Amino acid sequence: MKRISTRFALLLAAAAVVPLLGYGAVSLLSLRTGAQQAVIDGNLNVARQVAEQIELYVNGSVNILKAVAADLQQTGLERWQQDRILKNFVLQFTEFKELTLLDENGRPIVSSRLGTPTVAVPGSEGVNLNGTLISRFSVDDDLLPTAVIAVRLVDRGGGGWLVGRLNLEAMWRMVDRIRVGRNGYALVVTNEGQLLAHGNPAAKSLVARGDNLSAHPLVSRIATALPGQQVTFAEYGDERGPMVGVAARLPSLRWTVIVEQPRVEAFAIPIRVQGQLAIAIVVALMVMLGVGYVWGHRFIDPILALTRSTRALAEGRLDERVTVATHDELGQLGVSFNNMADRLVELQEDVRKKERQAMFGRISIGLVHDLSHPIQNIGNSCKLIVKMFDDVEYRENFKRTIERELAQVKRVLDDLRNVARPMPLQRFPIDVNKGLADLVESMQTTADNAGLQIDTEFVLGPLYIEGDLFALNRVYRNLIMNSLQATPPRGRIVVRTSQEHGQAMVQIEDTGYGIPKERLDTIFEDFVTTKRRGLGLGLAISKKIVEQLGGTITVSSEVGVGSTFTLRFPLTEARPSRLAAV
Repeated sequence: MKRISTRFALLLAAAAVVPLLGYGAVSLLSLRTGAQQAVIDGNLNVARQVAEQIELYVNGSVNILKAVAADLQQTGLERWQQDRILKNFVLQFTEFKELTLLDENGRPIVSSRLGTPTVAVPGSEGVNLNGTLISRFSVDDDLLPTAVIAVRLVDRGGGGWLVGRLNLEAMWRMVDRIRVGRNGYALVVTNEGQLLAHGNPAAKSLVARGDNLSAHPLVSRIATALPGQQVTFAEYGDERGPMVGVAARLPSLRWTVIVEQPRVEAFAIPIRVQGQLAIAIVVALMVMLGVGYVWGHRFIDPILALTRSTRALAEGRLDERVTVATHDELGQLGVSFNNMADRLVELQEDVRKKERQAMFGRISIGLVHDLSHPIQNIGNSCKLIVKMFDDVEYRENFKRTIERELAQVKRVLDDLRNVARPMPLQRFPIDVNKGLADLVESMQTTADNAGLQIDTEFVLGPLYIEGDLFALNRVYRNLIMNSLQATPPRGRIVVRTSQEHGQAMVQIEDTGYGIPKERLDTIFEDFVTTKRRGLGLGLAISKKIVEQLGGTITVSSEVGVGSTFTLRFPLTEARPSRLAAV
């Protein structure tokens, strides 16, 4: 059974703590998700801006090369004029380290390079960007990424190629300037996984070595993405620890700009705010529980005080009172409880007075009934003995009368004494069947005079129990006498014995008037009787004797049919000393 304080705590948790925890969990999750998404979106915007700038840079360089090609084709310029144009463009546009004009067969015609030209038309591995061929990137002598760009010329005298070596140092410098936090950098990777630029100074050597980043988690996810699926974010780990990476594509060049940052740094603010919010929720929860604990005790303490006082009242401590300092309904309940306790004390005292009066009345009536006849007989005999003192026969009759009536008076006084103090019993093995047979035989004359029949139904063989023969005969005599008095003439009393579950069972059954059902529960109490006269101690004393001997006594009755008293005693293996000697 749960205490009210436990139920109140559960109610408080269900009503306040659980919603607060739920709100806190949702808030933390929403904050974490929203803040992380904001960081990811911010990094992605950086990557996209870098991608746009690189694309503008490369497209601008291609447009420069196309402008040079436009100046050279179908103009009828002399070789020295073409040479001058190429050298001027190289001096003016530092993006190109070399410009060379090739004929249809790929042989150099003129070049901005003083020595032998180093460029050629890109092969099939190059990228076609709006009619312009771009070769794979490589590292030049200055350890900078470079690529060859070729534009086809159309002239009256035949075709040719304008080929330039594009210097990506400006792109490198632009990527170097990208910083996300303290340890976040940008890098540029081609569609084949070739690393073109890296913002991390410690990773510059990867570009010089021409490392391939196809195994990079984000690059591999982009490469294996399904058609139409756009991969822009991934969390992964490497030798630096957990990382967060975002990617922006350059569709025209088929390059990818990646911005990666350590996860701890990227999500530092969300993690810090999340921790602060968690601490705030815990503090709020503790404050709420503290307030709830104090308020709950102030609410529950009066109820517990009422419970303790009610239990004390139920245990008979009628002087118990409850102190409730509140002025609400609980305070009113405490006042009502104290008033009830005061009233109970008054009622108990009144009931005690009435019970004493009723008990004294029953005792007085019983004593008058039980003693008046013997005393009257003794008085009458004393009066006659004065006149007939010389009559020997009357003196003998006087003696028997006095002894009989005094024995009756002694029995009444013994009953009163045994109610307050059980009589001492001596235990020894006795045969239930033999004791009952002798008693029934002695009471047969009384039954005949009352017009009744007493029958016996004994189990075969002796039934030995540990008991006091005198006390048991008193019980049997009392029960049989009650049956004789409660049974009308031509009725029948049956005394029956049996053995059941290691017990000796004695039943005294009559066909008398029966006992009302509402009186069966109190029939064995002191001073309770179904007769019009008497103290009502016979059955009470019988029950105490039976229980002293370790037995039980019960009654079943039906008005107009009769009653049955059942006694049960544990059997014993012991035998009387006389039988044991035999």
